Amino acid sequence: MGTILFILGIILFIALVVVHELGHAIAAKRSGVEVEEFGIGFPPRAWKKKLKNGVLLTLNWLPLGGFVKLKGESDDAKGKGAYGAATLWVKTKILLAGVVMNWVAAAALFTILALAGLPQVFENQFTIPQDTQVVSQKVVTGDIGKGSPAEKAGLKTNDQIVSIAGETVNTITELQAATKRHAGQNVAIAYVRAGEAKTTEVRLRPLSAQNGQLGTTLGEQVYRRSTWSAPIVGIGVTAQFSWETVKGIGGALANVGQGLLSKLSNDASTKKAGDAALHTAGSSVAGPVGIVNFLLQTAQNSGFIGVMFIIAILSLTLAVMNILPIPALDGGRLFVTLLFRAMKKPLTKEKEESINATGFLALMGLFVFITILDITKLFGK
Repeated sequence: MGTILFILGIILFIALVVVHELGHAIAAKRSGVEVEEFGIGFPPRAWKKKLKNGVLLTLNWLPLGGFVKLKGESDDAKGKGAYGAATLWVKTKILLAGVVMNWVAAAALFTILALAGLPQVFENQFTIPQDTQVVSQKVVTGDIGKGSPAEKAGLKTNDQIVSIAGETVNTITELQAATKRHAGQNVAIAYVRAGEAKTTEVRLRPLSAQNGQLGTTLGEQVYRRSTWSAPIVGIGVTAQFSWETVKGIGGALANVGQGLLSKLSNDASTKKAGDAALHTAGSSVAGPVGIVNFLLQTAQNSGFIGVMFIIAILSLTLAVMNILPIPALDGGRLFVTLLFRAMKKPLTKEKEESINATGFLALMGLFVFITILDITKLFGK
């Protein structure tokens, strides 16, 4: 089942990019800008077909995203149906349509999850109290202490603790109370890992132990369901998570900047602080390798709802990333266009391509850096 959900997650992730590009294509067609090609994946090309509306639909071998090729894509292009000949308002609509599509997709997914059981990630996560019911509450293990009873019993991170010494536990408070009642004793622990029920036996630490009787950090997974308010919850959660994503990206970029600047210093403590900032930034982001690994773990541990939740988060992350003023991304292209309009200077094809190429190279450098971090984290080196 975990493998099927993992494959579904990968398909849905690719679909997010297709939905994004579809937004550009629809906005362009509705505005009279000619769409020459709609590509799923990146070249080399594997298959092509000319649609009745004149658009060339292609499937490509690199399943890392997709693209839309418009007629006359440079800002100074001329002629009927060319992107460059469109008004500033039309260009703005086309560039931001992908962002809107991803945001709408995220809101739709969160609405479905609100009806089925939406995971609570933040203590103040948006909901309508009058129409909110807790449908599931689980206690899961976090960091396993070295040499702790939990480690000796074979427990791992994200195991769901079901019972201790025959006592069912649904909250951290209940688990801690149970371990204290049986401190210093040999007890049976029932838990669930990757959907499989397991049992183990462990000798708990005495009541005087400083790091708890079990020796692991704990977390709660709470799922809340709504009915009539599900669409409102879907939109509210999307807005809340979008803001948290903006803050997260801003924090990661600030840490990268601090780390790189610290490398120029001759002071050892400053360099050490810079290394710590880079490590923090690397731990807070993920590339394709990290996303695939996270999807695999989520499919195994959290099932269908967990996978759908991750896809919803990825959808709004794509929206937030693409609206940032980074050259080569939608927000960057719009920012450059507006900047040259404000300076009252022509944005020639050569200038635009040079700016976008610089941004693309920077993104590829970041992509490689994050991928290396993902692989390092994956293999624990």
